[in-house]
Amino acid sequence: MMKQNDNEQIISHIYKDRNGRWIIQSNEQHSAGVARLASQFAGEFEMAEWGKVLGLLHDKGKESTAFQQYIKKESGYEPNIKISGRHNHAYIGGILARKYYGMTSDNFFVNQIISHHTGLHDSDEIKGIVDQEIPSEINIYHIKEKLNRPALNIQKNDFHHLARMLFSCLVDADFLDTESFMDKESSVLRQNKDTLKDLLPLLENKLKDLKTKANSSEINIIRNQIQQQCIKMADTPIGFFSLTVPTGGGKTLSSLVWAIKHAIHNGQKRIIIAIPYTSIIVQTASVLRSIFGDENVLEHHSCVNPEQIKDEKLKEKMKLATENWDYPIIVTTNVQLFESMFSNKPSVCRKLHNIVNSVVILDEVQTLSMDFLQPIVDSLKTYNKLFNVSFLFTTASQPVLSGLIEGCNPQATFKGIEYVTEIIPNDLKLHDKLRRVQLNINNEGKTYDEVAEMLNKHKRVLCIVNTRRDAKEIYERLPQEGITLHLSKMMCPDHISKTIEKIKTALKDNKNDIIRVVSTQLIEAGVDIDFPVVFRQEAGLDSILQAAGRCNREGKNELSTTYVFSLSKEHNLPKGDIQAANSARLNLGDNQDWFAPQTMTSYFKQLYCRKDSFDKKDMKSYLYNIADILFQKAATEFKLIEEDSINVVVCWENSMDIIQQILNNGPSYSLMRKLSKYTVNIYKSDFKALADMGVISEKKEGLYIVDYKQQYNEHIGLRTDNNWANENIII
Repeated sequence: MMKQNDNEQIISHIYKDRNGRWIIQSNEQHSAGVARLASQFAGEFEMAEWGKVLGLLHDKGKESTAFQQYIKKESGYEPNIKISGRHNHAYIGGILARKYYGMTSDNFFVNQIISHHTGLHDSDEIKGIVDQEIPSEINIYHIKEKLNRPALNIQKNDFHHLARMLFSCLVDADFLDTESFMDKESSVLRQNKDTLKDLLPLLENKLKDLKTKANSSEINIIRNQIQQQCIKMADTPIGFFSLTVPTGGGKTLSSLVWAIKHAIHNGQKRIIIAIPYTSIIVQTASVLRSIFGDENVLEHHSCVNPEQIKDEKLKEKMKLATENWDYPIIVTTNVQLFESMFSNKPSVCRKLHNIVNSVVILDEVQTLSMDFLQPIVDSLKTYNKLFNVSFLFTTASQPVLSGLIEGCNPQATFKGIEYVTEIIPNDLKLHDKLRRVQLNINNEGKTYDEVAEMLNKHKRVLCIVNTRRDAKEIYERLPQEGITLHLSKMMCPDHISKTIEKIKTALKDNKNDIIRVVSTQLIEAGVDIDFPVVFRQEAGLDSILQAAGRCNREGKNELSTTYVFSLSKEHNLPKGDIQAANSARLNLGDNQDWFAPQTMTSYFKQLYCRKDSFDKKDMKSYLYNIADILFQKAATEFKLIEEDSINVVVCWENSMDIIQQILNNGPSYSLMRKLSKYTVNIYKSDFKALADMGVISEKKEGLYIVDYKQQYNEHIGLRTDNNWANENIII
């Protein structure tokens, strides 16, 4: 029980309540609370005692006189007290962990404890940290726990994931126990989630309702067959699965019913859906919330990185507001999922233990980065083996992830997943039954004006291009008649979501004759729209087929056309993945059934043989040597988006009201969730351009706002050009 105005107890956390009374959480209370939670979390993978040790020792250093002086001064409890000596405390628990459990505990206890505020250290740094004296006032007595030996088949490429998972158990337990004391409102918001068993009837009712309302068209009959096959295949052991369904086959809900039934069958706790594009996340999360309720579905794409904040008080507050994925259903990005698996930072790693005993759906799995394919595939194998995770790969364009994966360099070859179970049998021949589009490929270069002219010949048309710049250039050349819209990631998630809804509504209304949309790839996968004609800039076969999936989706026409064009009169394709993917497609020749699964397999083999490495940053050298794991180095190098980018908050809808609430009351779990809808992720070069214009301000450290309203255009989103200066000249 918390005491008030008690100078004798060792303080872990302290605050002043509304009545001006000091409320103290003792270090004994906090350590016991963290030990209980960490033990519970680690127990999910047979290491409960290990989690308990982490919790009991992590804050032993708070017993030091210097720390007690520090917390009393910083909190205002004793503002004039002098701090004698260093107040850093995490290293002391690490020293005691090594004392009681030996040097072999460095990767299981020591690193986690000394790093629980800063992030996991590289192995060569540990000795220097723990080679210090323990202050004399610390009670070094510890009842040595008898540690069980988990029945885990741990190999060299698994070890760093297990160490990081224990770190996750500690830091999330630490955050949650602290939050329950310091921020009860946020703590309450994290509670009262339903189980998957509770949610299954809601999904089944939704599917029955859809089936009742659906007409008996051939497409709906096929969708029902796919759904029934998913239900049939759900009662299978934990493993790797694929769901290869052409676009329009209803794989979102079919994959979900498989995942929930599979999870219940295997005693798994949550469903995590990882998606490459924010636009699909917004759409998918919206559908799932309508079925399961807001309180059971997390839509997670981060709007601020707490680790970049220097102010310690604000950093801790912001970390408490970050997500730990304690929801039954999570919809997130591939970047968020995989960069978390390789991170060393507390606020990022805290979610990892909630991936244990889950089903992970990798939607549009063909978008996985080839530059990091080996560490990604190795991580999937580890999570399946050690942490009871099932993976479902869903796409119309299934990549090759099993067997031996070979590049042009013999040293790049690596073992993929041993076996992946395909849910849909080959004899269903879905690519023939769901064939509603033909490809018209023209490799002759076009200009922006020529592409705009081609689009202008069609009243209802979608054009998908490779870059934000191309989308903007073509959009601005179209006549602004009827409904003419632009989509790119220069728009915030809320803006994108509302624009996609506007497109869907317009397409359903026969009164709207003209509907022309120019978009980047964010619309080509997973977004449920149906145009009679689609244009796609040249790219890899997987991207072209995804774009074709937005054409004649409901089979209203017997056969529609997706036109593939080149912009080589304007510029060459960007070097790197897009150029390599296009070359792999071209190398297949012209006489192909582009929609056949075997053509897609041939395409990916062509694509892979162009790679000289599937481990571009040599993650193996950082992580696979058990005696010398470089957590910090690996986290720095494992970036799925090559150029560093920064999230900025834009002036859209009520974003500035939320910012004002954060300025008045500080960041909270609920406010940060709301704010994520109004952020745009921009390159550092664009950030610098906006900063040079003076239109970015840092209202709170690490929280950047483009607070000049005219810089955010209602049609194309955030502008990085000096738009407002030109307006001043005209005035």
